[in-house]
Amino acid sequence: MWGCSDLAGTGKNAYHPIVPLPEGYWVLNLQRPQTEWANPYSVTIGRYDEDRKGMYTQELFAGKRTIHVGLDIGAPAQTPIYAFEDGLIHSFADNDQDGSYGPTIITEHSLQINGKQTTLWVLHGHLSRESLKELNEGEQIVKGQEIGKMGTVEENGGWPPHVHIQLSLVEPQQADLPGVVTPEDRTQALLDYPDPRNILGMLY
Repeated sequence: MWGCSDLAGTGKNAYHPIVPLPEGYWVLNLQRPQTEWANPYSVTIGRYDEDRKGMYTQELFAGKRTIHVGLDIGAPAQTPIYAFEDGLIHSFADNDQDGSYGPTIITEHSLQINGKQTTLWVLHGHLSRESLKELNEGEQIVKGQEIGKMGTVEENGGWPPHVHIQLSLVEPQQADLPGVVTPEDRTQALLDYPDPRNILGMLY
């Protein structure tokens, strides 16, 4: 984790929650086949750097990409998504291939990380199509501003409603990032795409 103080904490430099979480939520284990379980919570967390063998069966993943390099927050469709910090809209698109992100927004932020001014890009995937209306690349956003909503399974790439949060230290060339990588690419991917808990707090 970065050596930043007060990440997602309560002090004056705290980041705003991308999705405000209730006191109770369910941390999923997607490394094993899922069967029905008695989940008492409406909000779920899907972990970063998790090897999700057998989950990504769509052609997009070529049967090889299994390492999840974002963090998922599951909640009902239309749950609002907020900017964690001041920044701008870097890019946006509807990645409508089966299994992809569906409507996607990438924001850009300038942060002090370990004493160095650093540009960070944040991908928000699986949004509603309405989230992309009236957006402009380069548009300024402010901490705590609503920037979108979670999409339905019919519009978000075919997944249960959730938002995929992915950090990048490498500028995306379009409104897309590889959210799942091969085991061979894992080491470099974890350097390029740091743990989202750096801005979300220690959710698990």
